[in-house]
This record gives sequence, structure tokens and C-alpha cells, in this order.
Amino acid sequence: MRRTEYPIHPDFKRWAHMNPPLNRAALPVMQGLLGLLYGRERSTAELSVERRAIPANGGIIRALRYVPAGIGLNSPCLVYCHGGGFVLPAAPYHYALAREYALRAHCQTLFVDYRLAPKHPFPVPPEDCWAAYTWVLDRAEELSVDPRRVAVAGDSAGGALAAVLCLMARDRGRPMPCGQMLIYPVTGAGQDTVSMRQYTDTPMCSSRDMEKYDRFYLPDPADRRRPYASPIEAESLSAMPRAYVETAQFDCLRDGGILYARRLEEAGVPVELYNTEGTIHGFDIELGSPIVRGCLERRIEFLRRIFAL
Repeated sequence: MRRTEYPIHPDFKRWAHMNPPLNRAALPVMQGLLGLLYGRERSTAELSVERRAIPANGGIIRALRYVPAGIGLNSPCLVYCHGGGFVLPAAPYHYALAREYALRAHCQTLFVDYRLAPKHPFPVPPEDCWAAYTWVLDRAEELSVDPRRVAVAGDSAGGALAAVLCLMARDRGRPMPCGQMLIYPVTGAGQDTVSMRQYTDTPMCSSRDMEKYDRFYLPDPADRRRPYASPIEAESLSAMPRAYVETAQFDCLRDGGILYARRLEEAGVPVELYNTEGTIHGFDIELGSPIVRGCLERRIEFLRRIFAL
């Protein structure tokens, strides 16, 4: 099939024909190779990296705790959920982002290595992230974290998980995150939006890709309308924390992210919404791009503001 040529910004052109192989034969290989990156994270003079084991759903999940040097007592903390369609481990740029958020927003960052579909479909990933979030709250004194200044963030599938953590906190009576930062987020399965209909062959992630991710993550079609799988399906978004939502122009998920931001606004939640131009899903992969650097400036400023409230 001939691929559509989209007017993507030159910064991202080298990814214009990139989509991950999404089949049951390739996934274990990709999960194994990308999973090795977790063990390669190392401390530096300015940032310590600790490996933590967190009990979750009768098992144990891994997490990396990034702590800037000299951060002091009762520091803010960001719980970060990486993207990857709920089936892929974190890519190199996810770890780089976690480091940058920790250093520049001057916060601890807990990088959650949640379990992946298809071996661990819904509800395992959101429940794993919930276990990590409550682990921070329950050990706030030990970790020297201010429980009033714990935020959540994620990109793509991780954006869905971050949004769901807020719903879980409200529904389960635990302290609400002080903010949510959602980067080109998945907001629901099987959405019928203009961008989902239009972008069937966009790079990095297309609506055809999303159909495959959904089959792996949500093998029971009934789960696709559950709010903890598709936060856009929540009956109410009231009492959610202030939000930063960022979308990409040539991304099938674009309109779902915009719709979620609008629903938050209608529920009275303060929202910052940015639709980036010339970009594709996962554009953070080009961390040196001036476009990406500008987005990071906005994100860091958002984190600094919510941690200062």
C-alpha cells in the first residue's frame, strides 16, 4: 500500500516511514531488547538513580527513582508512565525525558516499569501504575516526598495511564495528584474522530496501529468502554487536577486528546492545551529538535507551577 506523504516538519522526516511491527512474533523480541534499557540507567553527580521493587497485584513491578542532588526534604515527585501502546517497554527517549523532568523541574521522578500486554492485558497496566502511585504516597516520609505535591505524567499509552490514575484517586478516596501532564495521550479505544478516520497510515502510530494495540491490550471488547481503560468514557471528569495536554498534528490520537481536554474544561478543570504543528506521534524521539525543546520548556514550566502551588 502506498503511504500518504504528509507535510511533516523536517525535524521528524527521518521517521516518516516508521511504524513498529505489531505482531505476536515480533513483540517478544522487541520487549526483550527494549527491556534491557532499564538496567542501563546509571547515577551521575547531579542525579541518583535507584532501582525499586513495588508490590502490585500479587506480583512485583520495577521502578526507577530519579533524585536530583541536593533536592532537600519534602520534595515534589512526578510519577511517570511511559508510552508504547501498552505492549512496548520504554524507549531511550523516555528515560531521557524522566531525567530532564527530574533535573529541570527539580523533583523526584518515579519511572514505572509496568507490566505489558498481551501477557498482561487490561487491567494490569493501570493497576500496576496505581500501585506505584500509592507506594509513593504511603512512603512519602521515607522517600522525603511531599504527598501534597505528587503529580502524574505520561505520553501516548502512558498518558492514558496518568489520566486513569486521577480517576482512580477520586474513585478510591486517595489523595489526588496535584497535576496531570498528558502528552499525545490515548484517551479511548475505538474512537470515531476525524483524526482517527483520516490518519490510517501516519508514521509512528496510525489508526490501523491502534486497532492492533487495542486487540492486545483489550482482548475483551466490553473493556473498551470502561473508564480505567478509556478515560474519555468516564461519566464525569469533575474534581480532576489541573491538566497539561499536548497533541501532535499528524497523529490519529490528536482529536481524542483535544476532546479530553475540552471535557476537562467543561468539568471546571484548569487545562493548558497545545496542538503542535508539523509533528507526528512520538515526536519526542527527536529530543534535539527546536520544536521538542520548546515543548519541554512548556512542560517544565507547568511542573514548576503545580509544584509551587
